[in-house]
Amino acid sequence: MKKFVDLLIKLRWYIVILVPLITIVLGYQLKNAQFDGSYRIWFEEGSQTLTKYDAFKNTFGNDDSIIIVFHDDKGIFNKKALHVIERLTDELWQTQYIARADSLTNYQYVHTSPEDKDEILIENFIKDIDRLTPQELQKKKERALQEDLLVNRIISKDAKTTMIIGRLNPKAGVTIGASKHIMKDINRYIAKEKGSGYTFYLAGGPVVNTTFSSLAQYDVKTFTPLVILIAMLILWLIFRKISGVILTLLVVIFTFIIVLAVQTMLGYKLNNFTANMPVFIIAIGIADAMHIFWVYLLARRNGMNNYDAIYNTLEKNMLATFLTSLTTAIGFASLGISHIVPIKTLGIATANAAMLAFVLTILFVPAALAILNIKVKVNPLQNKKGIGEFAKKYARFIITNDTMIIVISLIIASGIGFGLTKLKVDSNAVKYFKEDVPFRKTVKFIENTLTGPLSYEIVIDSKRTDGIKDVAFMKTVDRFSKEFLAHFPNARHTSSLVDIVKKFNEVIDANKSIPNSNELIAQYLLLYSLSLPQGMEINDKMDVNERLLRLTASMNVADSSQDLKQMAWIEKWWSKTPFTVEIDGQTAMFAHMQHDVTDTLISSLLLSVLVTSFVMLLIFRSIKMIPLFIIPNVLPIILVIGIMGWLGISIDIGVAISGAIILGIAIDDTIHFLIKYTQARKNGLNLEQALAYVMHYSGSAMILTTLVLSAAFIVFIFSQFMLNANFGLITATALLIAVAIDLLLLPALISKMECNTKEEKC
Repeated sequence: MKKFVDLLIKLRWYIVILVPLITIVLGYQLKNAQFDGSYRIWFEEGSQTLTKYDAFKNTFGNDDSIIIVFHDDKGIFNKKALHVIERLTDELWQTQYIARADSLTNYQYVHTSPEDKDEILIENFIKDIDRLTPQELQKKKERALQEDLLVNRIISKDAKTTMIIGRLNPKAGVTIGASKHIMKDINRYIAKEKGSGYTFYLAGGPVVNTTFSSLAQYDVKTFTPLVILIAMLILWLIFRKISGVILTLLVVIFTFIIVLAVQTMLGYKLNNFTANMPVFIIAIGIADAMHIFWVYLLARRNGMNNYDAIYNTLEKNMLATFLTSLTTAIGFASLGISHIVPIKTLGIATANAAMLAFVLTILFVPAALAILNIKVKVNPLQNKKGIGEFAKKYARFIITNDTMIIVISLIIASGIGFGLTKLKVDSNAVKYFKEDVPFRKTVKFIENTLTGPLSYEIVIDSKRTDGIKDVAFMKTVDRFSKEFLAHFPNARHTSSLVDIVKKFNEVIDANKSIPNSNELIAQYLLLYSLSLPQGMEINDKMDVNERLLRLTASMNVADSSQDLKQMAWIEKWWSKTPFTVEIDGQTAMFAHMQHDVTDTLISSLLLSVLVTSFVMLLIFRSIKMIPLFIIPNVLPIILVIGIMGWLGISIDIGVAISGAIILGIAIDDTIHFLIKYTQARKNGLNLEQALAYVMHYSGSAMILTTLVLSAAFIVFIFSQFMLNANFGLITATALLIAVAIDLLLLPALISKMECNTKEEKC
């Protein structure tokens, strides 16, 4: 250690100059940083879910769309509203990445000719708006409310709300920046309609993607400087030395600039989780640097010169700081096993940051201290060992009350831990946003006034070429739609080629049902497809072999567990028929991601505990230390998640990642405690003296570090992104619980183990 410190002091100017220089050079790469907020970032390339969804899109086209909704209290069947619909429909047709536009005005209305009842016409439902009389508008309204393909889909039951749908082409889903381009055009169209006086609500994939992106970028721009300011304030209150504030923050800034720059150079794009990486790195970097600077100040106050204080600091903290960085890295790296890509990327990148922060802490901070030679007033009241009275009273309190502390902890843990039995896992993409986010408001508005804002894409296999034209198949699909809508209130509407066949039969035979002739069904579909204008074809409703039929079910927003139940019901229903079914679409994709959320929470926690426990076993060479290591770090997670169970709060992705991160960061305090305690015992101190030694040299630093970390994470409760808000609240709470356990339960357990042995009498 002396040789290492000598080398640091010898090379201090090189280190202090080179570290910022390297950071600046690498930081230049951040100009190439890109943000990807698309749905694809949540899944690994080649994942079964993504492969299945891509196959669906190759067959039927993109299920994603941009949706414009507005409401007219007097009803939409007036010339002003209809002109707005018509203009927006025409604009969408001309928009890049949009394959087709559907609305009330261009709805393909099937009816008989007024002049010749034997002639079937298929034409735009609304034409020549300015020529329509009030009586004709009323008739249009009455006819629209009888159209199954319109009501609860394009228009509401009261004909006061309508939507215009722009269906995206497949290219939109895989092109970075497509959503931003679409939204730029849509906002321009909406701005031109400002004079209409309508309030327009926007939904669909591009809205979700840009909302993800804008909120993540807002969080980075807002919370990163806010956390730095909070950290600066707390560090100033702790150290009362501007040098301590600056050195600690420089380690943090250097770390996250280097890590983000390397991520950019390797081609990784920022997403909703990795955008928060600067805050995580601030938390990690501050913890290491604070411990180093705190012990340095204690040494200087005890009268040591600058060189000896640096040597003393590294001697006392080198191993502990290395182990805390290693275990923090393990905690984050355990997220790398997740199948949810943003979580995996965040885990691996932050694990690298933890180790880089350690290197910078033991190189840059001591080198800077060697140059600065900070003036510190010596405290003459310190005793020879430098142990304060508070630390001594703390040690005596623990030893005297160890049994009571353990019993009370056990009672609290049992009561709160029972909440784990009440937990449920739910992860709905809409609920990722707080209720005051415009997209969330839009979804609620659509659900309350028009239809279900989400959809299941149900693909039914008739088992043979041209099988979708079979009478038995069509009638089975029709029966399924009726039973599905009757069974689930969340299901608002279904649409498929069955509705078109029934409409034709109603027009020709005055009977809204499936005809009992395969040939007639084939004729209806052929006539309909030949009569449609270009771009309005029915190839998005069936495959080229006319074997697969696509049925779209409009659904209300539901918890993912409810989505899975509904989809299981669909699969069970079709299993009793000669046909098979597959449920596709983005709603189904995110519902099935629930399993990955649970797997991430459990697997990452188990991996973190196993690996870190093995590391501790190698260090302490004692099996009895393993429970002392595991209990204080797993218990905070159990308590926080137990509280969630009692409060009825579901586990989502934010909670899933918090487990491994809490473990990775909370371990730091346990390691500092155990390392200092072991050092004290090896130096000949008895139990009481050793506990007092730990409190004096690490207790205050542990408490203060936890306060800074909790402040860094708690700011996320103000995020509009619910995953961040949940994550921040849970992590901050768990860290506060963890430090209390480390300073009360952990020493109480040590006291129980050490007392009444041959070596120790208490």
